[in-house]
Amino acid sequence: PQTLAAVDSGHNHTVDSSQAIQPLPAIPEGAKVFFVNLKDGQKVKSPFKVEMGVSGIAFDSAGIIRQASGHHHILVDQGHSFPEGTVVPKDSAHLHFGNAQKEAELNLTPGEHTITLQYADGIHRSYGSKLAASVTVTVQK
Repeated sequence: PQTLAAVDSGHNHTVDSSQAIQPLPAIPEGAKVFFVNLKDGQKVKSPFKVEMGVSGIAFDSAGIIRQASGHHHILVDQGHSFPEGTVVPKDSAHLHFGNAQKEAELNLTPGEHTITLQYADGIHRSYGSKLAASVTVTVQK
């Protein structure tokens, strides 16, 4: 059978496509993601720490689709969320935290940047704008 692979932090997660892929898990009522240490409009010096928070939904590593569960992604200057069900790409502007990390260090060029937290399920499918939060920060020289 064919396999679909999602790559995460150097780990390969494969899903046997001969079995139906589960639909995106439902978002629990009141679930949200938030920045613990950053406020919109804040001035920072690079590198800077990003603390990622979540409430009302389980926090887990990538690899398995679990109901009411997910992990963080950081989007740098990529808009305010990915459409629900879209797999978050992985590159220098789309950072994956599939090992259930709650903080990261960003090293950005001086100027204004929009940083978005995007929560996603075990195979990196976005929970959409309901589980996303954005701040604009100004990186000082």
